[in-house]
Amino acid sequence: MRLLENKIALITGASAGIGRETALLFASEGARLILNARRPGPLEAVKEEIEALGGSAEIVAGDIARPETHEAMAERAESRFGGLDIAVNNAAVIGPYKPLADVSLTEWQDTIAANFTAAFLGARSQVPLMLKRGGGSILFTSTFVGTSVAIPGMGTYGTSKAALGGLVKALTADYAASGIRANAVLPGGVDTELGGSAEQKEWAATLHAMKRIAAPREIAEAFLFLASDRASFITGASLFVDGGNSSVKLG
Repeated sequence: MRLLENKIALITGASAGIGRETALLFASEGARLILNARRPGPLEAVKEEIEALGGSAEIVAGDIARPETHEAMAERAESRFGGLDIAVNNAAVIGPYKPLADVSLTEWQDTIAANFTAAFLGARSQVPLMLKRGGGSILFTSTFVGTSVAIPGMGTYGTSKAALGGLVKALTADYAASGIRANAVLPGGVDTELGGSAEQKEWAATLHAMKRIAAPREIAEAFLFLASDRASFITGASLFVDGGNSSVKLG
């Protein structure tokens, strides 16, 4: 039996990087998928890959900072597949690389909207569907930045991501008894477009005890575990998947 057989999963930021790898992995484990990103073209390519593997996927392109995008995903999950069991709220922006006092109010608000408010909007649309099915798993992509350490110039990003830990605990307090689990995955450096240039990734590798950054598939595997029944007693957790970055100070 595949780990997500007959499960219905929603993934934001699914057109590339961690989101794409998570979508392909979930499909291979039996999930039917609702995929979201801003651009429909790359999303369609992921859908075609999933269908070539024998899976099933629907796409909903749109901005996750807008409530109507989440409403459209929820409607599609229910009308196309009959409900929702798993949500991976993964899409994010880096925001400005500046010291905090140089960040404009607009830059701050845009980053918080994309990385934190969007996570709330997602959960708000996902919880009712999961309650109808007797439970589910809501997951978020956080980061070590702003949680275990801060990085100069990344205060806006780190703050918006660190807030997800509070959201996970709030969802746990409200819905754990109803069968909904909420957890966050905190990657270290990952080999994606958001990871920056080759030089930036090489520098990031030095921050990790393993002296390398992760492949997107390694983060997807953590999401698969938390989404599956193998994590049935895990909720309210923030799981570091960071090659030892949060555990070891290197210098």
